[in-house]
Amino acid sequence: MLVMLGMLSCSNDTHKALVNLQDLESSTPKILLMNPTVRNLKTFTYLVDEGILPLPDSYQVIGIFHELGEYNFKQSVNFIEKEHLQKINLIEINPDLTSESLYGFNECSLLFKELFEKSDGVIFFGGPDIPPSTYGKTTNLLTEITDIHRHFLEISFLYHLLGGYQDTLYNPLLREKPEYRVLGICLGMQSMNVATGGTLIQDIPTELYGLSQVEQVLEMEIDNQHRNYHTNFGVDRDLIWGSFHQIKFESNSLFDSLNSFGSVLPYVWSSHHQCIDKLGKGIIPMAWSMDGKIIEAVTHCEFPNVIGVQFHPEIPALYKSDEKLKQYPDHNAEFSYIDMYTDNGGVIFHRAFWQHFGEKF
Repeated sequence: MLVMLGMLSCSNDTHKALVNLQDLESSTPKILLMNPTVRNLKTFTYLVDEGILPLPDSYQVIGIFHELGEYNFKQSVNFIEKEHLQKINLIEINPDLTSESLYGFNECSLLFKELFEKSDGVIFFGGPDIPPSTYGKTTNLLTEITDIHRHFLEISFLYHLLGGYQDTLYNPLLREKPEYRVLGICLGMQSMNVATGGTLIQDIPTELYGLSQVEQVLEMEIDNQHRNYHTNFGVDRDLIWGSFHQIKFESNSLFDSLNSFGSVLPYVWSSHHQCIDKLGKGIIPMAWSMDGKIIEAVTHCEFPNVIGVQFHPEIPALYKSDEKLKQYPDHNAEFSYIDMYTDNGGVIFHRAFWQHFGEKF
């Protein structure tokens, strides 16, 4: 029987959050969280404690981060210890990775294999732009690279898990355990595609729509706006950082087969300016933007428990009827997501997604 991992914060015992990989018991079921910032930890614990992401009570959570990453993970350590989150530990690693060393045996290869063998799944969260050097392109003026060590770590891990066009003879780790679960959210999905040998569009408005001004983007249909460009003006700090638009599904895809949300196409929380261009090895689309120009979700042809979504199903505000969201300047925050996109229009789809992912554990 599946139960909530509600014991995440139940104990007042002293808990040291930072551990070594060799201290982990391989027999204990584990989920890896890449880039475990305080925000990502709060998001994960909210989904689990509210029963949105159903997990067995026996699960442990291991956050993985690079020592040289942009974020100060001392904040995460302090958060875990202050909140007595007994089921969450963190592992800090400091490999020397470069664009040239990601897709083959490197300083992390043995570590990746051990992490894989001691866990049952991994979540890659959203974040900043990927260095185009990782997919063989030059850098667009609108691409902002702010956390290169994180990108190198996560892309190399995904390559080791899934393989890619970079070396078609490489035997990916998931072949040893094909039931292993991989979820990539926004940046996570883009990293999945890059790791398997795919490429990215570096700026949607300029490259796909030929637009160069914010005002031009805001005149487009809302389904073609993939982040809240009103925030570019900086005149209203209360605006949400995402934009809501509908997506459509590939026939017979996972989203199509869930079918618990009826015939209404759901509205998703979206915040990105880059997207998949050339598909990576084994990566297949299962959802699209309404105009068919942007891939909104993917899976893997060999490993069906691999899922990537370009949108953000993890945002707690999607599930809170009392959290009012302000999307536009000069408007009041009158409605929650649930108010705006009732039942089949949103929350049922998102809950069905997490139910499916959780049940795989």
